[in-house]
Amino acid sequence: MNTIEITTEQLFAHLAESGESQKNLRIVDVRRADEYNNELGHIKGAELITLGPELTTFLEQADRSQAIVFVCRSGVRSEAATQESIKLGFRFTMNLIGGMIDWNEKKLPVVKS
Repeated sequence: MNTIEITTEQLFAHLAESGESQKNLRIVDVRRADEYNNELGHIKGAELITLGPELTTFLEQADRSQAIVFVCRSGVRSEAATQESIKLGFRFTMNLIGGMIDWNEKKLPVVKS
């Protein structure tokens, strides 16, 4: 099963173009809560839905036509989330390559709570 991937630069450019309105793209961060608010922070507007049962429940109830980018620390867990979404019939899901590590290395804006 091929996973569609998006680079940090592509995602940032898309978010910059769409401004505050992200209705056409949902960002789902699949890390744990302590990681979401740690030194790497998270992308503005990202929803924290931890990989595992919480994500599975979300995917079973979500709109399968919604575009979703999955994010994690390095891209491994978000790859698993993307694969799970594809198995459940989602057609527009993407894995953020390099995750929040790459996002931070590119010095893109983050939210830290």
